[in-house]
Amino acid sequence: MYTPPRVSGTLGTIPRDSFLMEGIVHDSQSLLSCIKVRTPAHRSLNTIHPFSTPRMPFHHLSFSTILHSLSQTPHRLRRRALVTWTPDQELNQVRERSGADMKRKLEWYDLVALGVGGMLGAGVFVTTGRVAHEVTGPAVFVSYIIAGISALLSSLCYTEFSVETPVAGGAFSYLRITFGEFVGYFGGANILMEYVLSNAAVARNFTEYLSSAFGSHNASSWRVEVSGLAKDYNQLDFPAVVLLLLLTLCLCHGTKESSMLNLVMTVFHVIFFGFIIVAGFCNGSPRNLVKPKGLLPFGARGILDGAAIVYFSYIGYDSVSTMAEEIRNPSKSLPIGIAGSVLIVSTLYCLLALALCFMIPYNEISVNASFSSAFQKKVGWKWASKTIGAGASLGIVASLLVAMLGQARYLCVIARARLVPLWFAKVHPSTGTPMNATIFLGLFTASIALFTELEIVLEMISIGTLLVFYLVANALVYRRYVKVGRNRPLPTLLFLLLLTSSSIGFSLSWKLNEGYWWEMALFGGASILVTAFFHHRVPCNHRPSEWSVPFMPWPAAASIFLNVFLMTALKAKAFVRFAVWSFVITLFYALYGVHSTYHAEEMEMERGIDQGNANPSSHDHQAAKLDVQVP
Repeated sequence: MYTPPRVSGTLGTIPRDSFLMEGIVHDSQSLLSCIKVRTPAHRSLNTIHPFSTPRMPFHHLSFSTILHSLSQTPHRLRRRALVTWTPDQELNQVRERSGADMKRKLEWYDLVALGVGGMLGAGVFVTTGRVAHEVTGPAVFVSYIIAGISALLSSLCYTEFSVETPVAGGAFSYLRITFGEFVGYFGGANILMEYVLSNAAVARNFTEYLSSAFGSHNASSWRVEVSGLAKDYNQLDFPAVVLLLLLTLCLCHGTKESSMLNLVMTVFHVIFFGFIIVAGFCNGSPRNLVKPKGLLPFGARGILDGAAIVYFSYIGYDSVSTMAEEIRNPSKSLPIGIAGSVLIVSTLYCLLALALCFMIPYNEISVNASFSSAFQKKVGWKWASKTIGAGASLGIVASLLVAMLGQARYLCVIARARLVPLWFAKVHPSTGTPMNATIFLGLFTASIALFTELEIVLEMISIGTLLVFYLVANALVYRRYVKVGRNRPLPTLLFLLLLTSSSIGFSLSWKLNEGYWWEMALFGGASILVTAFFHHRVPCNHRPSEWSVPFMPWPAAASIFLNVFLMTALKAKAFVRFAVWSFVITLFYALYGVHSTYHAEEMEMERGIDQGNANPSSHDHQAAKLDVQVP
């Protein structure tokens, strides 16, 4: 029979559950560190009795025990869903579950190259022509500026978290230390889904661009059609599979080696971008920017709608934050790597879009293969299609390399939290890479890329990513302004709720297109007033010493507003598919994740207590980790 451990001393005997229920200790792992408890008089309570019955890992339990555990789901959800960890615990106790440490070999220039390589994929070649022709006109470069500002604001939020908590978990770790286990898991599962599906889609695009580099104009010419399979699943893409498997082997070999390969490819890719920009300006005319209907033929609405579409060319800087465990100087390198790569990519995208509209009037831009078509029509360079196909293929390889680095580290850290099997968290001692997670996700992504046309889920990928960026911005505000035990979280939560509500109101007013500009002015003004009032009335209780976002809470509030606006620009089907995916991952958490973490934390606490009893001198060492104030 299970008997809760008790802490005894001058305050009497206190059951462990009372610490958890009262919020004094947030989880079993925290209690493991709570060997020393302070009273107002700083009296120590040092006697802890171990469990009477040992516990097994959740996946090793018998069938009847599992059924009993499932019957305890509501209770365990209450106990685990809001459990938070401290940055120190993420950096030490949780990271130790991977066995070997990841090797710190990366410098700031590696991060800049990884960020640029991760974002300079094929997206800009796909979206620019269509947006210019159908949505914005020649002012498409302004849409890229707006999207770049939004990406920069989100990247600043990521940067502060990554400097303070330099672990490989990215958004998963940031949300878990702020809002608890379930929100962290929900964000991590969404960003992991985005990585896998988008990597599979990008790998299939690689086949299309590579075939065009060899002179083929049929996008499916290098694929094998199987008549017995359903439509959208019958085009087998073996080049995409080969590419993904080769990149998986490269990533298993070592992060520094993969970074050097990415650096070489990124340099060539930037040179390729520079060639297109210079050639476009040299062979174009400023008159094409104002004819036939001026710079803004679709008005201001066209610019903002275009920003919602081209924004997805920026997704990729998130991968840089997952490299935090492998950087020699995180506090210096991470701000340069994350924010610097976004600024570089924003500049290149704006110049590329401007060069396209210099070459050809917006109404003559081809929706498909817009750059190669512009060079052929206006400049007479028939070889342009092959050159752009080769350059885009190189960009796709670099983008895939960075994204696959990120996805493996997300799965590794989610496994450290025991939300998926711990096997995925193991780091190879010689290479310093999460090899199990890398191989598994590489094979899984390759199997999806082999069969599936992913256009039906691309918008679901976007909504999942934007939601994670939205949550990280909220988490930054909460972490800056709420200090447990020092002030109430209600004012901050109310501010975030009002800001989100006014952002939704503005975005829906814009999307409905009913001409009620006063509604947008009302909701937009409300967002500004709420933020100003919060800034004036609620003091900031936490400011990291090494690096922090300036002018808080304005950058985070602007990021929240823009992410909500971009999400509402997506189609209704994207929200339906996202709702189905959210149900699936929530069900997995309820059936596996919460029980796995519950049993794992109980076992770790038992082992820690037993070791403490066997070695009394270790009490003082563990007590230094966490002091709990008992009123």
